[in-house]
Amino acid sequence: MSTLNPSIPVHPAAEPQPHGTNYLNHTKGFKSWAFTLDHKRIGLMYLVGVLSAFALGGFFAMMLRTELITPGPTFSRNPTTAWDFYNHMFTLHGAVMVFLFIIPAIPGALGNFVLPLMMGAKDVAFPRLNLLSFWLWCTGAVFFTYILLGGIIHSGSVMLFGGPITNPVLNYIIPAGLDTGWTFYTPYSTTTSSGVIPATFGAFILGFSSILTGVNFIATVHTLRPKGMTWFKLPLFVWALYATAIIQIMATPVLAITLLLLMAERLLGVGIFDPALGGDPVLYQHFFWFYSHPAVYIMILPPLGIISEMIAVYSRRHIFGYKFIALSSIAIALLGFLVWGHHMFVSGQSSVQSAIFSAITFFIAIPSAIKVFNWMATLYGGSIRLLTPMLYALGFIGLFTIGGLTGLPLAAISTDVHLSDTYFVIAHFHYVAVGSTLFAFLAGMYHWFPKMFGKMYNEKLARVLAVWIFIGFNLTFFPQFIAGTHGMPRRYASYPDGFQIYHVLSSIGAYTMGLGLVGVLLNWIDGLRNGPPASANPFGGNTLEWMTPSPPPHDNFSTTPEAADPYDMGRWKQVGEYDWVLDPNYVADPHAH
Repeated sequence: MSTLNPSIPVHPAAEPQPHGTNYLNHTKGFKSWAFTLDHKRIGLMYLVGVLSAFALGGFFAMMLRTELITPGPTFSRNPTTAWDFYNHMFTLHGAVMVFLFIIPAIPGALGNFVLPLMMGAKDVAFPRLNLLSFWLWCTGAVFFTYILLGGIIHSGSVMLFGGPITNPVLNYIIPAGLDTGWTFYTPYSTTTSSGVIPATFGAFILGFSSILTGVNFIATVHTLRPKGMTWFKLPLFVWALYATAIIQIMATPVLAITLLLLMAERLLGVGIFDPALGGDPVLYQHFFWFYSHPAVYIMILPPLGIISEMIAVYSRRHIFGYKFIALSSIAIALLGFLVWGHHMFVSGQSSVQSAIFSAITFFIAIPSAIKVFNWMATLYGGSIRLLTPMLYALGFIGLFTIGGLTGLPLAAISTDVHLSDTYFVIAHFHYVAVGSTLFAFLAGMYHWFPKMFGKMYNEKLARVLAVWIFIGFNLTFFPQFIAGTHGMPRRYASYPDGFQIYHVLSSIGAYTMGLGLVGVLLNWIDGLRNGPPASANPFGGNTLEWMTPSPPPHDNFSTTPEAADPYDMGRWKQVGEYDWVLDPNYVADPHAH
């Protein structure tokens, strides 16, 4: 622990920027944004992109929940048309949410914006590579939009003209939507007439975007740490992004190769996965889940890092067990490569393989539990402030705990055989990957919103919306655990009448959560337009991003700051409701954490 560095100004916001310039108005015009190398602007462009993808995926989710309110067709009297429409909707919902929102949202938007600031750096290690990764993300998103538009055209042809498009040229140009599920499982994905090739090519491009982001973050952490920032003085969000980058670099190439093989099989008729051509569909599952289970930790590790920041700042306590939390992120990243086989207990793999994968799956729960127990220990005795970011953080802990505990029956072979491919799996996945990611993303957005835009939001409304969304999420997905234990299979567009109550509750919850999320967006827009100016440090955080004005200048820092313990909360003194300044009289306790 170090004492207060006298070279750091008492109130960073007191140092005016030249002519009031910041990264938002440093330069103007479309080109200045489209070709910017400023990590903050790239982070904002990612933010707009992933929020747009989230809105699109959420719209598909609402369509699914509307279709499932009744056992029979809802959108069309023709069952065949209704079921085809349902297959396209749930596939695009899953693909858009996973590839365009959950995986890139926190690293791309919040990670890009915050990481260099937390490191006291002027930018990431490779700014041009950073811009390239964003435009690759946009290119991959275009392919999914192309598929969506093709599906709308084909569906319109069926509804208006009573049948699909028959012109072979148009059929080749316009994909008939996508109906394979986001996993692209063979042999169906090698035989369906829907847009598998543009979808997999889009996912292939998105993979490169993910890899480049991972390379950039690792290089930034290794080369741009300021004076005094040793490995165990890194903010825990940086540790989480570092561990995520390891997975991105090591796992994503496997998915890229798998998707190339799938495209080659469809285009060239090479027998790789299709049994009709001498291929093996189980081989595809091994390849896919070798990437996709580590991808679950690409989804969840950045949220875990955000929650560590929230717990420390809003309990005004040094994070408990810092080293254990930091190293548990690396442990999760490495162990995540060894558990893919628990997705395949019913695929026909040997009992010995299943037993090994089951044991490792139970073992990986330990580093996740370390984080939760250390967060609870940090909260114990803390001066907890229930501001909006903290409400989302506490909600995250609840959702993540439910998701983790419900993963144990899926890790045990005897119960997984019964629960496999049921709504229990849907609920578990949404609690772990969707709810946890969403709540951490919202916590981070509200926490760094003043830093990003220099404006405050309506705190009272934000708190109400946080509780509203928490209720809506649980009403949406908790009934699905019960439906799954009673045998409701996932991906089915129709079901026996006895399951209707669970689907009605889930649909009501989805509408509730959707309204809450619209409210969040309106709250942000109102904050941007009418919110009061934000101080340099409105919440009393001690990581380096709070040592620069809000919003930050183009170059972040006039001089590279010297790092101290990022969780030494006692250094700051509150002088206003949303204004904290460094206490010139503070001396750190050498015996503290």
